[in-house]
Amino acid sequence: MVKHVSDSKTYAEVIVVGAGDRGNVYSQYAITAPQKMKIVGVAEPSAERRKMFASQYGLSSENCFESYLDLAKRPKFADAIIVSTLDGLHAAVVKELAPLKYNILLEKPMAVTLQDCIDIHAAVLQNDIILAVCHVLRYTPHYTELKKIIDSGKLGEIYNVQHLEQIGETHFAHSFVRGNWAIEEQTSFSLMTKCIHDVDLISWFIGNAQCTKISSFGSLSHFKKSKKPSAAKDAKRCIDCSYERECPYSAKKIYLEPTVQGQTGWPISVLSNVVDIENITDAITNGPYGRCVYECKNDVLDNQVVNFEFQDGKTASMTMIAFTKDECIRKTRIYGSKGELVSDGDNEISYYEFNSKQTTTVHPNDLDEYKLYNEISGHVGGDYGIISCFIDSIINNDPSINKSDSLEALKSHVYVFAAEKSRLSNSVIDPNCLFQF
Repeated sequence: MVKHVSDSKTYAEVIVVGAGDRGNVYSQYAITAPQKMKIVGVAEPSAERRKMFASQYGLSSENCFESYLDLAKRPKFADAIIVSTLDGLHAAVVKELAPLKYNILLEKPMAVTLQDCIDIHAAVLQNDIILAVCHVLRYTPHYTELKKIIDSGKLGEIYNVQHLEQIGETHFAHSFVRGNWAIEEQTSFSLMTKCIHDVDLISWFIGNAQCTKISSFGSLSHFKKSKKPSAAKDAKRCIDCSYERECPYSAKKIYLEPTVQGQTGWPISVLSNVVDIENITDAITNGPYGRCVYECKNDVLDNQVVNFEFQDGKTASMTMIAFTKDECIRKTRIYGSKGELVSDGDNEISYYEFNSKQTTTVHPNDLDEYKLYNEISGHVGGDYGIISCFIDSIINNDPSINKSDSLEALKSHVYVFAAEKSRLSNSVIDPNCLFQF
């Protein structure tokens, strides 16, 4: 095993490849825990973002790169990289930089093709590096405690998982209709870009049982021209639309009105590096986030179900739906031979044990051991959880600190590719035909 951090160092030096929203989130750990992580470089094609990032972390100009290809020309000068580029670049970045022996924190999904996912796994093995894929839900206080309950045996052997991913109407309109993940050819299908988290959770909950059958059904149900209200007529932008006040997906409601009220966070922050009324007005007047949601040429699904059969008769089902009040709030029910569990939202977990006839309720976010998880906002503590575990795994030269390795991450991705193949072919798919684990 390669010694990933020298014996004399108690912190990890990190280069961020892709200084957008996700790259900036993970970089905050260098501010929260400067004794453990230091940002020493950045590769970012936007000159403005690169300059802002370099200023924030005090980077020298020689360690700031326009492209990951320029970074790859330099000898290794850090312990790890955070890969937070757009999804389609993930495989290229990993295959270019893994041979330099950088350990890698890779934003999900691993890649947008199955072969690229397999190639990433192979590159990790060949170069003996640590890879953590950002399946951040494994690292939240909520799901950490839920998995502890499963592993304790209190539920017995798990036989069924029912899981719901409520994307949220605003989130879907922002990211999957107007945003970067709207067109499959430019990114990937929505089950991969949004719900790889959820398929990974199902795999994690079921445990070692191999999935043998997958089926899936779904469609782009609403965000298409045929569903455009007649009162909107031929308006292409919310700012010009007479129906705008009646439309729940109005860009003025989602971006401009919150800005007027003083809000500056996501999703408004995506529209401009400087969030103010003038810049957001310009963005919805001229940019992609001001378009009518029925005129965006988007093609990824807003409604999908996936069914799984595992060894020993274990089953699972997952529903992905855009049209919800709750945003990215999962609901899960787990049924075992000795009990059942209900997870509603991000904090409360209740489980009932058949033998004792007792119900126990846990509120993970209230536990003292997870207080630090609030230091970095995002995914209800999952962002803090994964970056802290990743850095600790490098400092201690111990990949097991991470809650999945490249093979475990690959398995979840194979299941998602199998689900999409099932939907497109209207057939039941054995995922082992795509990759033999």
